[in-house]
Amino acid sequence: MIEAIRIKGGNPLIGNIEILGAKNAALPLLCATLLTDQKLSFDRVPDLADIKTLSALLIQHGCEIKQNGNSFELTTQSIASEVAPYQLVSMMRASILVLGPLLARHGAAKVALPGGCAIGSRPVDFHIRAMEALGAELEVKEGNVIARAPKGGLVGGRINFPKVSVGATENALMAASLARGTTRIENAAREPEIIDLGQLLISMGATISGLGTDTITIEGQSSLNGCQHSVVADRIVAGTFAVGAVITGGDLFLSGARGDHLTSLISLLEEAGANCVSSDDGVQVSMLKGSPKSFDIETREHPGFPTDLQAQVMALACISSGTSTIRETIFENRFMHADELVRLGADIQIHGNQATVRGSKRLSGARVKATDLRAGAALALAGLAASGETLVTALEHLDRGYDNFEEKLRGVGADLERITLNA
Repeated sequence: MIEAIRIKGGNPLIGNIEILGAKNAALPLLCATLLTDQKLSFDRVPDLADIKTLSALLIQHGCEIKQNGNSFELTTQSIASEVAPYQLVSMMRASILVLGPLLARHGAAKVALPGGCAIGSRPVDFHIRAMEALGAELEVKEGNVIARAPKGGLVGGRINFPKVSVGATENALMAASLARGTTRIENAAREPEIIDLGQLLISMGATISGLGTDTITIEGQSSLNGCQHSVVADRIVAGTFAVGAVITGGDLFLSGARGDHLTSLISLLEEAGANCVSSDDGVQVSMLKGSPKSFDIETREHPGFPTDLQAQVMALACISSGTSTIRETIFENRFMHADELVRLGADIQIHGNQATVRGSKRLSGARVKATDLRAGAALALAGLAASGETLVTALEHLDRGYDNFEEKLRGVGADLERITLNA
């Protein structure tokens, strides 16, 4: 039996969609429970498969979790196990984020090499180098990262990433917050999710400066306390629905979205002909007149155009007038969704890390398969703009990153439902 989303295209998306906290922020935030024996409280936590997977991992490390809707309370009075087993870690790459907290507080960790979306090489080398810079000894053995802190715990040091890495920056931030002395992270990631994690750690008692820049300085503390924190809005989910408004000729208000976190996407959508207005309450995106126009983009580390929105704007390019070019500079294998879009009638040519998309007025419904998390969203958006019926399968990817995806789209006029197929 196969789950699928059946979409009947042609309806404009009109109305309001609430944007909850970001998956890519919530995952490291929840891992921070391993740094303290006191309670951490979070609201705006999205209801996602990845959150459930991480919760199971944290519980086996000794964390007690109380959940009420989108609110979580986590308390890890002691570390029950230093092992992050393969059966959990293989389901989600973000599981590597327990490495730094376990080392910093417990002095040891054994973390299986992680899994996640098959979008290219994302080695754990930078995570290992960061922990080594703080005095730890690490080795990769039998599919596990095995790490030991020096006697007396981690020691502050200089971490210089040869390439920007969001996950490694997060691991380094958490580990350094309990390391003795000063840590300097150079070529650090600058994403809003990094800032959100840093602000949580500051609320827990850490001393951190330079958030939002490429150099972050941390003064390590002997212990951290509990606190309450609201997860920053998910800019990728907001961006996905913003593209949905444009690709369907609709008008959406994205409640809670941060316009300042979507500047590169908003510029692209306005270039395509959309009207975007940001306010303290959210972002309005409308495309009520005319057809989208072509555009050229290149994915880059923040504040550049996010790779996690590349698939969605490729779907938009498929129905835009003219020829668009999309260059992917972050992951070498993130054009797998192109073949599935072609099944819907798209005209896409791939040459290395560049896609050339010749837009057409209409796509035609077909059965397609999500190749990764964001590809699943992109195929659903294409289905909303296509004539006839589209079936999107491999929903396990989509469920990792979108909270109540179908319900939110139905609430703004989409004709779609989740069904079960025999094969």
